[in-house]
Amino acid sequence: MNVSDYASPEDVAYFTTRSDWQGWRLVLGNWLFIAAIFAVVAAWPNPITIVLAVILLASRQMGLSVMMHDCGHRSLFRSKRLNAVVGQWLCALPVMSDQPSYARGHLEHHAKSGSIADPDLSNYQAYPVSRASFKRKVIRDLSGQTGFKLMSSIVHGAAGALSKEKRASALPFVKQLLVQLVLFAILTACGIGWTFLLWAVAYMTVFMLIIRIRQVAEHAAVPDLFDRDTRMNTRTVDAPWWQRMIFAPCGVNYHLEHHFMASVPSYKLRELREHLRSRHALDGVPQFDGYGAVLRQAVTA
Repeated sequence: MNVSDYASPEDVAYFTTRSDWQGWRLVLGNWLFIAAIFAVVAAWPNPITIVLAVILLASRQMGLSVMMHDCGHRSLFRSKRLNAVVGQWLCALPVMSDQPSYARGHLEHHAKSGSIADPDLSNYQAYPVSRASFKRKVIRDLSGQTGFKLMSSIVHGAAGALSKEKRASALPFVKQLLVQLVLFAILTACGIGWTFLLWAVAYMTVFMLIIRIRQVAEHAAVPDLFDRDTRMNTRTVDAPWWQRMIFAPCGVNYHLEHHFMASVPSYKLRELREHLRSRHALDGVPQFDGYGAVLRQAVTA
């Protein structure tokens, strides 16, 4: 699937044009959503709001991770510096990741996807799996076992939740802890320091499950994992809004389009999908209208 087969130079120029306004809209919008979650659960603390807060905070942690990913591609903002600074301090460090390390490994994934050399292959090669196997994975995620394993790897040098790369030094880990302390201090200054516990619980449990489902949705049980054609080794999920809010913030559900042209900002991926449809590039490509449909494909009886 070559870009030149379905996009003219003018199309490429249009789709790869970045907007600082759009980048800030996504970053600040995500943080305002986080602030609203903290405010609501602090004002009305009860079992229902606490459970909802944990789920929604985990979805916003995924949102920050997606924007870290976009900044790693230098596609969220026009300027290289904004992608580096905002991507690290406002996106990566709050979710215990290191953007430079993550970007290094992720760009290798793009270069080698559809081959046995894909560094992320272990995340999805085993699918489809049995329901019993997937149930065990879900239990490990929601019980915190996956999260504790991740935190142990981060302490020992891992770049973060979405990467198998090692950070270059201990400095990113110090920065990660610093950002967590700042967030706790801000919540404490607002008189709701206890809500930081919900942030930590969300990260250690629901966020782990969201990561797993996103990885399954993108590359698991695809037509041919070892075909270099993006249409064969990558999947887009046309999910309803509430599923996108939880599992696929910031357009990350348009993963086929992202692999087709990785320099396209996330806020243009939906438009790129329509462009590819109009050029018949997606004819015959399996369509999935939600994450339930994906799991039915990837998790067998």
